[in-house]
Amino acid sequence: MLNRIIVMGRLTRDPELRYTQSQTPVTTFSLAIDRDYSGRDGVDRQTDFIDCVAWRSTAEFVSRYFQKGGMAVVSGRLQLRDFKDRDGKVHRVAEINADAVYFGESRRAAPSASSPSPFPAASRGVDVAPPFTELDDEPGELPF
Repeated sequence: MLNRIIVMGRLTRDPELRYTQSQTPVTTFSLAIDRDYSGRDGVDRQTDFIDCVAWRSTAEFVSRYFQKGGMAVVSGRLQLRDFKDRDGKVHRVAEINADAVYFGESRRAAPSASSPSPFPAASRGVDVAPPFTELDDEPGELPF
């Protein structure tokens, strides 16, 4: 059997990190994903809102590095879950149980004074890599 799903979309709200009774981290978030379809008037767009759940280190990663509006790529499995509300009515929800979450875009904004670059020398145009050294053509011992 195969149950694999990969989606890419924008977070509709900040991820919510919680802990189970056994102190296992779990994060829930929702993605807005555009879907093209051909309507009577041509190509139209609709948006699907997909709920996602991440566990353990993936949950902590998502809660730390993602926020509302950020683009994310989620890889995992589709899970259907039934639950009863307070009135005893049974509801079914579909959600992605995320195995991995990736950044869907790079940072757009250039580093500013309020958010310094993690590589300060590189942002000032300083050569941070060590210079290359030329090797002689004579056979012998390699420098590494």
